[in-house]
Amino acid sequence: MKTTAIPVLPLHPLTLPARGSWPATVHRFDENSAWAVRAALAAQRPLLVRGEPGSGKSQLARAAAEALGRLFLAEVVHARSESQDLQWRFDGLARLGDAQAMSAGHCSAEEVRARLDQRNYLSPGALWWAFDWDTAERQHLRSSGRSARPQPPAEWTPAQGSVLLIDEIDKAEADLPNGLLETLGNGAFTVPWLEQAVSIAPETPTPLVVITTNEERELPAAFVRRCLVLNLQMPKSESDFIAALIERGKLHFADRCPHEVYRSAAAQLWEDRQAATAQGLQGPGYAEYIDLLRVVTTLQADPAQQPALLAKVQDFALKKHPPANG
Repeated sequence: MKTTAIPVLPLHPLTLPARGSWPATVHRFDENSAWAVRAALAAQRPLLVRGEPGSGKSQLARAAAEALGRLFLAEVVHARSESQDLQWRFDGLARLGDAQAMSAGHCSAEEVRARLDQRNYLSPGALWWAFDWDTAERQHLRSSGRSARPQPPAEWTPAQGSVLLIDEIDKAEADLPNGLLETLGNGAFTVPWLEQAVSIAPETPTPLVVITTNEERELPAAFVRRCLVLNLQMPKSESDFIAALIERGKLHFADRCPHEVYRSAAAQLWEDRQAATAQGLQGPGYAEYIDLLRVVTTLQADPAQQPALLAKVQDFALKKHPPANG
């Protein structure tokens, strides 16, 4: 087992730069989540983050990568995802198309074999990039860039390690978390057509794997036991909830809104959450609050005019379901 010093995560606001499809944003670790990340690093186990949608589960992984100076990798799980997709992908349709095109040409048998070599259609998945960046990059080039290459931070090296976000794992069948558990436990996986297994490179720290769930499907008990678990709970009382929202809003928008707007938006969100809960529906959360403030600050730069604008647009961000009376 690889050992390394476990850094202390900062509790001050972190600016997360735009990278790939992820927009620029701001994150602040609370003490509980900072300790959860450190514990996962020390145990070299995945960190399973539970919480309702919009509670900041995915952003926590990005923030951990930024704080630790690591590469950020992300894989969003869907109903058809398989554990193999996290390791590698094979483009059989492209190979079939090339075979049909070459059959119509005048290629020698040797040219056909070389072009249709299965390794030319093999792309590294997120775990491959996390385990062994160098071999993943070579394979990426060999496959003519059939999949996207992760964007590492400036001056990043594989020796700095990575943070892998596996988002919404509860959307997949049980085979995916079970397969992931085996891969992480072994620190290696095999790939067809390659003579050697992909394993964590000697100079690479064990990746920090952050897994999120929205609790849409129960996860296998054996999988949960092998994870450290962080429960992101929103405050239960109205006053604490509103205070938490205001703090989150000011973290993102500072003095671009008057306190009245922060509080009014938070109070309205609390009311809409209660109404949604009464209907047995998922209520709005942090994400909707930030969306609402972004609308207000984008459409009206004058703080004096923002309260009136808030009243006009708040329903679009907060009321996601039809009224209870139809």
